Amino acid sequence: MADDKVRENRLRRMAERQGFQLAKSRRRDPRAVDYGIYRVVDAQTSLVHVGPYQDGFRDLDEVEAFLEIDQPTRSAS
Repeated sequence: MADDKVRENRLRRMAERQGFQLAKSRRRDPRAVDYGIYRVVDAQTSLVHVGPYQDGFRDLDEVEAFLEIDQPTRSAS
């Protein structure tokens, strides 16, 4: 659990360096559709960059993969 928080903070800093914000769903009900979902939000435009799911990234692995993509490649998709 502590390792996940450290990783989440590292990814949060990585996102900020790229002009994004990392947001985690505030839902507390594990049965809710958006429980545990992460969103990468453009800090300038507030546009949400969703992952492979329509509502966001399901875990930190997907967030990390998104943040490690080269900037030109990301904007082309």
